[in-house]
Order: sequence, then structure tokens, then C-alpha cells
Amino acid sequence: MMRVVGLGVRRGLIELRQSMSSGTDLFGYFLPAFFLVIALIWMRDSTIPGTGFALGAHSLVGSLAMLIVFSGFMTMMQYLTMDREDGTLLRAKATPHGMTGYLIGKIVLVAGVAVVSCLFVLVPGLFLVDGLTLGADGVLVLLWLLPLAFLATMPLGAVLGALFENPRQASLMMLPILGLTVVSGIFYPVTALAGWVQGVAQVFPVYWLGLGLRSAFLPDALAAAEIGGSWRHPQTAGVLVAWSVAGLVLAPGILRRMARRESGSAVAARRERAMTRMTV
Repeated sequence: MMRVVGLGVRRGLIELRQSMSSGTDLFGYFLPAFFLVIALIWMRDSTIPGTGFALGAHSLVGSLAMLIVFSGFMTMMQYLTMDREDGTLLRAKATPHGMTGYLIGKIVLVAGVAVVSCLFVLVPGLFLVDGLTLGADGVLVLLWLLPLAFLATMPLGAVLGALFENPRQASLMMLPILGLTVVSGIFYPVTALAGWVQGVAQVFPVYWLGLGLRSAFLPDALAAAEIGGSWRHPQTAGVLVAWSVAGLVLAPGILRRMARRESGSAVAARRERAMTRMTV
């Protein structure tokens, strides 16, 4: 199994290097970040109503959380459905532990893409907005929060991706994921929402990712606006670990069952349908 993990990590790093050397891919990573930075410039002199705290700082942290969430769910789903369509999954299932290595490789790739996308926002954001307080404690929080956030969301993205045959079908999940992000307090304090909404939000990893990022980047005084009036680091780690374990246990088996239904004729049929759509 350690050899499988090592091969998966190596595969992911190779794909990440190839992606970073592609101008088209880099532009795709940069474009959403560009619009987020424009929004930060527009609100740089604004404050949260009723407080003197910079609205831009709160929105910057929310933007980072949104990029990680969409990378973990949507990007993973898109990669998996594209690989299913072009036959990559069919080749992976033909090797011992191929689906486990494939999943690990995709986690490494998508995590790298998410970090690059976040840096495109964070680096200029540090110069554009006031109120960020990333100190040594915040860095320590990020060191355990980000790996757990990736592991808690990306295997779930793979599970969702196994439900769809092509990237166009997978894009239907955009609205449900966006809705979950909205009710999880990423951009607006979750304490302002109904009690039952707060309970639902705390079931999913999105809320805890946003809470952890706010604890790393924002002043401790703002913890008073959170549920329980604190950053709740132990609970954050516990929930993210639980989702990580569940995803890593379920995803390889679901991917293997999905791959068993793959065949050369099925891949050829999907390619033919894709070519038909392109020529219409």
C-alpha cells in the first residue's frame, strides 16, 4: 500500500507540473482569482455594518474558502468525468490497486491547483485589504487545516463524479454546491441564519473549513460572532477528520465499482457522442 501511495503522489505531481506548464490551464486558474481581486479592490474602503472591521478582509477569507470548496468538489468531479470519457479510468482499473493510486494522484493534483488559485487571490489581497492577522498561530492552523480540508472534500468530489458520465452532466452539481457554500457562513455569519440551517451547515465540512480559515486570518475578537463564541479548533479538526476517513474509505470502492462497468466499447461510444456534440 505504501508503494501505491508513493506512485499516486508521483502521478499527481507529474500531472500538476504538466498543468502548470500549460498556458491555457494557468489562465483558467487565474481568471476566477482575477475577478475576486477586482471585487476586493472595489470593497477595500468598506466596513462590515455595525463594526469598524474591513469588509475586504472578511471577503478575502471567504473567497479562499470558496476556491478550496469548488476545487475539492467541482474540479475533482470534472477531472474524473473527463478521465472516464477519454478512457483513463479504463486503463487505471487494469493495474493492481490502480483506482486507489488514481484517486491519490488526483487529490495531489487538485490540491496543487487549489493552492495556486488561492495564492493568486491571497498575495495581492494582502496588499489590498486591511485587517488580516496571519501570525505564527494562524500559520500553524493552516498547516493542519488545509490538508484535512482537501482530504475531506476531494474524495467526496470523486464519489459525486462517479455518478456522471461526462463533464457536462457533472456541471449540474454547481448550484447545489453553491447553495451549500452560501448556507455554511462562508460570506455571511452563519449565526444570522435560522437555527435549523446552522445545524445543517455544521454537518458538512464546508462550514468547518470556513471557520478554520477565519480563525487563521481574522482577529480573535471576531470569534464572538461565531457559534459558541469561539473558533472551536478541536471540533473543526474532528469533523474534518471524520469526513476525510469516510471519503477515503468509500471513494476507492465506489470508483472500482464504477470502473468495472467501463469497457472499450463504452469509452468509444462516449467519444463518438462527444465528437458529435463538437461538430453540431
